[in-house]
Amino acid sequence: MNAILGFFAKPLGYLLLAIYNFIDNYGLTLLIFTAIVKIAMYPLYIKQMKSTMASAGMQSKMKQIRQKYANDKEMMNIKMQELYKEEGFNPAGGCLPMLIQTPIIFALFALLRNPMLYIDDSSILFATHESFLWLSDLSQPDKWFLPILAGIATYISFSISQKGSTQMSEMSGMMNSMKYLFPLMIVIMGRGFPAGLALYWFFGQFLQIFFNLHINTLKKKAEREKNKGKRGKK
Repeated sequence: MNAILGFFAKPLGYLLLAIYNFIDNYGLTLLIFTAIVKIAMYPLYIKQMKSTMASAGMQSKMKQIRQKYANDKEMMNIKMQELYKEEGFNPAGGCLPMLIQTPIIFALFALLRNPMLYIDDSSILFATHESFLWLSDLSQPDKWFLPILAGIATYISFSISQKGSTQMSEMSGMMNSMKYLFPLMIVIMGRGFPAGLALYWFFGQFLQIFFNLHINTLKKKAEREKNKGKRGKK
């Protein structure tokens, strides 16, 4: 696991150090670093979300096929494949983006929690102790304000994402629970994280709010075009 984290964390560390050497302000470096990473990962995220939303839109049809061919697994698989072809859906379409994103996210946490493990430059040690805005030392936890901001941003981002997936009725109970539990976990954990890591999470989720709004706009546009196409066939 450490080898995998190092594989992703070290190049991210070089990027973080390069930005810091140019900006010479660790707080601003974290904001710019977060924006670059989020934008770079956005194509993967949107591909994953499109696949998830496509799957959600097919849930009722898939349920009907499962019920109709419950005693004929071979025919069920055939009908499922026909449905996928009809809808232009790839069941594995959302897996690869998720598999790529997951180790990167863990590597980011590992890097920002203890940068010296992955950056062979003593200047980063002093950088992590710099002040930024109200934070006197970015290596020390901010007990309340930043964790609460991170929790609020996470809640808003999650809510917008959930709003764009309202068709996932079978998972609505679990999703509603996570909408409140996950931000609460972020607040609790953020109180023990270095302020730099909490700052990364807050700003990342702040950007994610706009990404999710954009994805929801794309989803509505796709639904309008799909409905227009169905009316045209009639």
